[in-house]
Amino acid sequence: MNTGPSQKKPKVKLGPEMIDETLPTPLYHQIFLVLRDRIRAGDFPTGSVMPGEQELTGLFKVSRITVKRAMNELAAHGFVTRHRGRGTVVAYNAAVPVVYGRFDTLFDALKRMGLETKVALLEVSDIKADATLAAEMSLEEGEPVQRAVRLRSLEGDTFSYLLTHVPGDIAKSYTRDELAREPLLSLLERSGKVATEAEQTITAVAAEPHIAAPLKVSPGSPLLRIVRIMRDKTGRAVQHITAYYRPERFSYHMHLQRDSENGPAWTPVDRK
Repeated sequence: MNTGPSQKKPKVKLGPEMIDETLPTPLYHQIFLVLRDRIRAGDFPTGSVMPGEQELTGLFKVSRITVKRAMNELAAHGFVTRHRGRGTVVAYNAAVPVVYGRFDTLFDALKRMGLETKVALLEVSDIKADATLAAEMSLEEGEPVQRAVRLRSLEGDTFSYLLTHVPGDIAKSYTRDELAREPLLSLLERSGKVATEAEQTITAVAAEPHIAAPLKVSPGSPLLRIVRIMRDKTGRAVQHITAYYRPERFSYHMHLQRDSENGPAWTPVDRK
């Protein structure tokens, strides 16, 4: 008899020692964090069935309402789906690898791992640069720029949300169809606008609703954000990109060294 993936119930150790009612964090959220980490670790594989609410109530020694809120939070964050008659099924795919690298060497890292990404063009429009964007790109306020929103997926799972701005005259060198098919940096280089320097800032942010939806995470979920301004040899900004990465899919890694043991300066070094 074929029981199907919905009948798989992994044996995972869970117990009341994993939560602490003296902490300010609500018990339901502590249980959510415990179960989320077990799912991310692959202890509950994709397609397997989570323990039922009654079983979890006994394992954690809490009320059923507490467990129900924890399971609802797992569902809201996309880690599980809940089905009447089937139970709670794991939707998160822990088998999709985490990419370790730097943003500037991201695609080299993907190639070395034998992975492929796909990009969906969600929006593209011609706008006028507001004061903030103009200042960051060294433009005059109101200058025309092309705004594009793209979603990148890795091995079939959402990976990053990309918002780019390109000066209007440069954007005229390629079509919307080309933007949907080819890497933006390749299009810029083809137009003769080769980026030779970049300035970037990395922060952790909470996902806003319009970003959370395409990334398939809940609003408020933590994301890794990089803002990068790329310039050509004349110092002109050719691209402004704000990228949001799901932290469980990307780990920022950098190898540093200095010229001498007593030297104060550390510089990044590529290790392939």
